[in-house]
Amino acid sequence: MLYWLTELSDGGGVFNLFRYITFRAGAAFFTALIFGFLFGRPLINLLKSRQKKGQPIRADGPAGHLEAKAGTPTMGGVLILGALTVSTLLWARLDNPFVWIVLGVTLSFGLIGFADDYRKIAAGDNYGGLSGRMRLLLEGLIALAAVWLAASLHPDDLSFRLALPVFKDTLINLGWFFLPFGMIVIVGAANAVNLTDGLDGLAIMPVMIAAATLGIIAYAVGRVDFTEYLEVHYVPGTGELLVFAAGLIGGGLGFLWYNAPPAAVFMGDTGSLALGGALGAIAVVMKHEIVLAIVGGLFVVEALSVIIQVLYFKRTGKRVFLMAPIHHHFEKRGWAEPQIVIRFWIIALVLALIGLATLKVR
Repeated sequence: MLYWLTELSDGGGVFNLFRYITFRAGAAFFTALIFGFLFGRPLINLLKSRQKKGQPIRADGPAGHLEAKAGTPTMGGVLILGALTVSTLLWARLDNPFVWIVLGVTLSFGLIGFADDYRKIAAGDNYGGLSGRMRLLLEGLIALAAVWLAASLHPDDLSFRLALPVFKDTLINLGWFFLPFGMIVIVGAANAVNLTDGLDGLAIMPVMIAAATLGIIAYAVGRVDFTEYLEVHYVPGTGELLVFAAGLIGGGLGFLWYNAPPAAVFMGDTGSLALGGALGAIAVVMKHEIVLAIVGGLFVVEALSVIIQVLYFKRTGKRVFLMAPIHHHFEKRGWAEPQIVIRFWIIALVLALIGLATLKVR
C-alpha cells in the first residue's frame, strides 16, 4: 500500500526509498515485529480467558508434557498471521498477483487450522478436530487453485514446467500433471510443519530460516541481472515475495518471544498449517519446489518419520521409532527439550545454506 507513495517522488527524496524492495522488506520486518510485541500479551490474555484448559495434550505423548504444558493456550498463530498480513498489506506492491496468491494460501490454511483448533478446544480432546479427510480436501482445493493461478501467470517457457536445481538448463514439462504436483508441494509443506510443531519453539525458528532463504531466492529470480549471473530461470514479479518473507520473519520473532520455553502460547494448527502453506506457495510461485525439499529438509524428515512409523506398525505391529514425529523419539531417549530444539535449529540452518548454494552450483 505504501509503495504508492513513490508517486510523490520525482526520482529523489525520502519517498524514493519506497521503490526499493529491500527497503520495504526491512520495513515489513520491523512492522511485523512491533505488531507482535504490541499485541502478543493482550492476545495471550484473551486466549487464556477463552480457553480454560488450554490446548488438549496428547495422552500418549511424553509423560512430562501432561504436567509441563497443561493449560497453555493455543491459536497463537493468529498473532503471526496478523503481523504478517498487516506488514504485507502495508509494504508490498498490491498490484503483484504473486503476493495475493501466497497471502491467500497462507490465510486460507490459517482458517482451516483455526477451525481445527477450535473444535479440539471445544471437545477437550487432541483428536477432536476436523477429520483428516476434510482437512486434506480443503487444503487440496485451495492449493490446486493457487497452483493453477501461479502457472497461468508464469512466462510461457516456465508455465507447467518443473525446474531442477544444479541442472539449471533442465526444464521438465509436466503439463497438467504440474497441478497435482504443486498441490502436493503446498499441502505437504503445510502438514510437515504441522507435524514439526510439537515442542516450544521447535517449528517457528526453522520456518523463519526457510522463509529467509526462500525470500532471498525469490528476490534473486525476480531480477534479470541476478538470474543472468546465477544462470537460473527468471520469474518476473517474485521479488516482492521478499517483503512477504520479511513480514513472516518479523511476526515469527514476535511470536517466539512468547513461545520460548516455557511457552506462554502455542501457535496451534492455526499457525503451523498457515506457515507451512506459505512456504510451499512461495516455492511453487518462484519455481523452486525441489529446493524447498532441501531448505525444509527438517520438515521432510519429521513427516517421513510419521509415515514410516505408521506403515511399519501396520505391517509388523512394531515401531521403528520410540515415538513419532522424530523429535518425540529423542525425548523418549532422554534428550532435554531445549537440547532437541536448538539442535534442530542448527540442522535447519545448515540445510538452508545448502539450499542457497544450489543457486550457484551447476
